[in-house]
Amino acid sequence: MRRSFWVALGLGAGATGAVVASRWARRQARRVAPATIAREAKGGILDLGKLVSESISEGRRAMSEREQELRTELSADAAATEREESRTAGGPPGA
Repeated sequence: MRRSFWVALGLGAGATGAVVASRWARRQARRVAPATIAREAKGGILDLGKLVSESISEGRRAMSEREQELRTELSADAAATEREESRTAGGPPGA
């Protein structure tokens, strides 16, 4: 009786361990399958493409903003120079 109990317990534990190990091995095999790796790589490439696209649009926005600042400064400097020249020459420029 005692011996049959321990044999049955050992067989049950062995069978359970074999099922768990088999499921783990199948899961690991699916994880490293070429289709899975390709799908993950595709997702990474799409994320990288989106990041690059966002960076380019942010760069263009900043460039446009800075260009507007420079044009504003340049027009203000030109207007100040014209006013100063007209004051020192005693009349309008080119007269």
